[in-house]
This record gives sequence, C-alpha cells and structure tokens, in this order.
Amino acid sequence: MSSEAFAALRKTQGEELTELAKAHFKHDLRDDDRNRVRSAATKASTHALIGSLAGLALGGFLAFRLRANRKAMYQAFRSSEKPTHVKFASGREEAIPDITPLLNPTPLGDIMTYTFFGLGGIFLGGEIGLLTGSWSAKKTISRNPDSRERIEKAFRSFRIDVLRKQIEELEAGKTKNIWP
Repeated sequence: MSSEAFAALRKTQGEELTELAKAHFKHDLRDDDRNRVRSAATKASTHALIGSLAGLALGGFLAFRLRANRKAMYQAFRSSEKPTHVKFASGREEAIPDITPLLNPTPLGDIMTYTFFGLGGIFLGGEIGLLTGSWSAKKTISRNPDSRERIEKAFRSFRIDVLRKQIEELEAGKTKNIWP
C-alpha cells in the first residue's frame, strides 16, 4: 500500500493552484469584489463550524438520552418478576437461565454510543451547516449583479488555467496514475 492511498499524504499541486488562484483574485477582481468573496467564504466556514458544534451537542444529548433509557429499561427488567422454570405438558420441568447480567449496560457500550452519536452529529451538523453557509454565501455574492459577473468571470478563467495546466501535464506524461 502506497502513501497515495491516504488523502492526507497525497502529493497535490496545492501550492501551485493557490498561487494561481491568488493571481486571479488579485488581478481579475476589484477591492469590493474581493471583500465580497472573503465575506462569502467566511460565512460558509462559520456556518459549517456552528453546524458541526450544534451536531456534536445534539449527538451527545441523544447519546445521553439513549444511555439513560437503556439503564432505566435494565432496572425495570431486573426488578420485574421473571419465571424461573418452564413446566411442559408432559410434566417435565426445566430451569430458565437468568440472563439479567447479560443485559446490564457496559462502559464499552456507553463509549461506543457517545462516539457514534457524536461523530454522526458532527457529520450531519457540518453538512447542514455547509449547505446553509453555501446558500448564504451565494446570496452574498449575487446581491450585486455586476460584482457577481466579475467574480464568475474570474472563477471561469481560473478553472480554464487549471484545466490547461492539467492538459499540459497529461501531454507531457508527468502524471503517474490517471485511474483512481
């Protein structure tokens, strides 16, 4: 297994693309356009952060409720009267094993509950926050039609430059793996 298998360890053209984006950001946009783009990016990241934190809190709350209900159900089951023997029609009597200790909530189960509910809450809240942040950012950018047009033009020219760079690399044979 190579280091390319992990996304964090992959070698990308991040620095080159960042410089290219900064150049387009600097030359193709006016000051108010740049401020608008920065504001939109801030809104998207802020919404995603708030959504993730709210999701974590909701996940923790739901995990706490589930644990409390599981514990209450165990207490109710433990204190209820349970049959100890079964008598068959032939008169034969068999003992029923006590499974109460097997139903006791465990610390491992609690850890797994809090972990999975917390991670699920972070994921769900973060995605919802990203959606609302993207919507808010889109509203911010599209508020002024002239500014929106300049921003879209700058983004299109940035994408064209990125695609040209990729075409040049493919033609030169610099890329190792074309297939994921």
